[in-house]
Amino acid sequence: MTSNHEQVERTPSLEELQASHQEHERRLEELKKKAWLTPDEELEEKRLKKLKLQLKDRMASLRRSAS
Repeated sequence: MTSNHEQVERTPSLEELQASHQEHERRLEELKKKAWLTPDEELEEKRLKKLKLQLKDRMASLRRSAS
């Protein structure tokens, strides 16, 4: 078992955040191509949009702290 001190989370790099953002964008593009979305796909679309915004905010924060 690990102690709390060993469970420190690593902050993702800007490149990792950008890669996640691009993955979400690709999936959203796939969903946009569909004629209609299932209820699960609609929820996924909303979740992905929120995640993309969070990632964008985190990337902006990293950029600000780096300058």
